[in-house]
Amino acid sequence: MPEAAVPPIGRLAVVGLGLIGSSIARAARRYGLAREIVAVDADEAVRERVRELAIADHVTGDAAEGARDTDVVVLCVPVGAMGAVAEAMAPRLKPGAVISDVGSVKGSVVAAIQPHLPEGVALVPGHPIAGTEYSGPDAGFSTLFAGRWCILTPPEGTPEDAVLRVRGLWEGMGALVETMSPEHHDRVLAITSHVPHLIAYNIVGTAADLEAVTQSEVIKFSASGFRDFTRIAASDPTMWRDIFLNNRDAVLEMLGRFNEDLAALARAVRWSDGEALHAMFTRTRAIRRSIVALGQDTAAPDFGRPRPAEDGK
Repeated sequence: MPEAAVPPIGRLAVVGLGLIGSSIARAARRYGLAREIVAVDADEAVRERVRELAIADHVTGDAAEGARDTDVVVLCVPVGAMGAVAEAMAPRLKPGAVISDVGSVKGSVVAAIQPHLPEGVALVPGHPIAGTEYSGPDAGFSTLFAGRWCILTPPEGTPEDAVLRVRGLWEGMGALVETMSPEHHDRVLAITSHVPHLIAYNIVGTAADLEAVTQSEVIKFSASGFRDFTRIAASDPTMWRDIFLNNRDAVLEMLGRFNEDLAALARAVRWSDGEALHAMFTRTRAIRRSIVALGQDTAAPDFGRPRPAEDGK
C-alpha cells in the first residue's frame, strides 16, 4: 500500500470525475490523502453517480463553490477547458492553494491557467502516465496510478512547498514522480503517446473504410496487432482532439520524423531488403523488452491492475 510522504491535504477538489478524476478521489479516500474530498462536475448524471458511489464528501456542479476553502485543486477536464475552469474558480481560491491538473499537454495548460490565478496561488501541472480506454466515474479505481509515472511540470519560480504537496499526493497514490519543464514534457509525450494515438486513429479508420474487405471481416478476423490499435483508438475523442490542437508543433515535428522513417521502411519492403528489416525489428524488439523489464506493461488484462472489491461499487 502506498504511503503519503507529506501530511494529508485538508480539502482536495477534483474537477471532472471521469476515469482519472474518479480514480484520484478513490485513491485519496482509500489511502487517507485528504481530510475532505470535493467532486466538481458539470454533468448532473455524473454528479448523481458520484454520490451513489460515495467517493467524495461534497459534490457540486459549481466550479467556484468547489474552489471555496480548497487547499489543492486537480483539474481533470479536457485540455481545451482548463482555462475556463480556472477562471471560474479563481475568485474563490484562497492564498496558499495549489492548482494542478492531469492533462497530456503542459505548455498550453500553463498558458491557459496561469493568467487567471490570484496572487499567492501556485500552479503545479501534472500528467499521470496511466489510464484505460474506459471513461466515466464507474471506470475509476484506486490502484490506477500504482507503479505508474506522473510527470510534474512546475513553471519557473513555483514555490517548492507547492511542488512537494502535489508530489506527495501522487506518491501517496503509488505513482513514481518525475519533474521536467513543460516544453520538454510536450516533446517527450508527442512521440511516446500523441503520435501513436494519431497512428491508431488513422489505421483503424483506414481499415473501416477499406473497400477490399468488409467491416465485418475487419472485426471478425482482427489479429492482436489491430486489436491493440482499436483499444487505443477507443480513447475519449474530446480529450484527444484537444491534445492534438494544443500540442500541434511537437506532434507535427515528431510526425515528420515518423514519416521519414516510414518511407525508409517502405523502401526496404519494396526492394526486399531483408537485412534492413531485420535490423529494424531487432532494435524495436529491444525497446519493448526494456519497457516490460521496467514494469511499465504486462500481458495481463487491464494492464494487470487489480480492481479491489471496495472500488467496484
